[in-house]
Amino acid sequence: MAFGKKNQAEIKEEETKIWVCTSDDCNCWMRDNFRTNEENLCPKCGNPMKQENKVLQVVENNSLYYKN
Repeated sequence: MAFGKKNQAEIKEEETKIWVCTSDDCNCWMRDNFRTNEENLCPKCGNPMKQENKVLQVVENNSLYYKN
């Protein structure tokens, strides 16, 4: 018998579009599919954000506000 071993589901990862704050003092970033508006401003500090890509775990956004 093996104790403590659980069947782990494979974690799906894919390249994801994200938005990163351009301020050196702020480390905020967000997934593109979780943005609530088209403004490219950081929700924490108000500075502009730039688009980047990052390999992340797949997370679905089932929010009513998200437009595909």
